[in-house]
Amino acid sequence: MSQLRPALFMMVFLLLLTGGVYPMVTTLLGQWLFPQQAGGSLLLLDGEVRGSRLLGQAFSQAKYFQGRPSATAETPYNPLASGGSNLAPGNPALDKLFADRLTAARADNPNASGRVPVDLLTASASGLDNGISPEAARWQTPRVAKARQLSPETISRLIASHTRYPLFSFSGQPYVNVPELNLALDALRAK
Repeated sequence: MSQLRPALFMMVFLLLLTGGVYPMVTTLLGQWLFPQQAGGSLLLLDGEVRGSRLLGQAFSQAKYFQGRPSATAETPYNPLASGGSNLAPGNPALDKLFADRLTAARADNPNASGRVPVDLLTASASGLDNGISPEAARWQTPRVAKARQLSPETISRLIASHTRYPLFSFSGQPYVNVPELNLALDALRAK
């Protein structure tokens, strides 16, 4: 019985510290030090929320760059159903899915040359990727330039300015944040 009281006290103390005080302090510090990130890294255009820098979105109009396909359930880029398709590499349904995506990519981008970049055919493990390779963005340039009546050079400069590089070259590949790039295209139109 003599050991029960200190054990209960420590349990309550640690419960309050780790379940209340610590989360509150880290949340307040996050809001104070990183308000944009703690608020969801929202993308704004003319004061209107247009999405998040962290999540991909479904862009279907020809005037927008398209991101990686999403394998989330029911609707594309559904953050409540994040996950991959879980189809095995030898599954015929996966082969059909790739063939359908390839056909759609070619139909949507008739003026694109070369092979369709793999990241426009494969979904990520989360199904919510916001980025594509610079090659995938350049492959879509003819379609976007034609739809927006802009020169391919203007689009290429925009892609180059929105390409992000890893801190160390061995730690990842360059990528283009699709929601940010599409927002920049909309801002060009507004000028």
